[in-house]
Amino acid sequence: MSGISLRRATEADVRIIVEMLADDPLGAMREDLSEPLATSYLDAFRAIEADPNQVLAVAERDGEIIGTLQLTFIAGLSRKGALRGQIEAVRVAAPARGIGLGSQMIDWAVEECRARGCATVQLTSDASRTDAHRFYERLGFKASHLGFKRTL
Repeated sequence: MSGISLRRATEADVRIIVEMLADDPLGAMREDLSEPLATSYLDAFRAIEADPNQVLAVAERDGEIIGTLQLTFIAGLSRKGALRGQIEAVRVAAPARGIGLGSQMIDWAVEECRARGCATVQLTSDASRTDAHRFYERLGFKASHLGFKRTL
């Protein structure tokens, strides 16, 4: 896939990232696309950008943002003090789906984790996203844990 690059997101990318997050049945219920964009999104971006253990990335083709993901590096005592990489909020813009971009983004994230010395890389996916589960399994991820969330 020539012509596609992955890079750190900038504040100018926040609106399109939020639009991609909202472009599915779950995200449509969670995100707010009103104008102006809620300041909470910019506050969150600034917090991510200020944290050396966070990377908000975008995939770009011909100057257009067509994908995004967030990568978090988690230090822990388990597994002999191993560093873990957590992939979240993976989205591909509708016009760019089906071209292999999702695989390229996950491969990029895994390499970023490897470069940081992570012993493992993990991700979560909503239980209703069966297509995404098949996608992640094709990329070598295993459904090894059962996750729980509590809304506050």
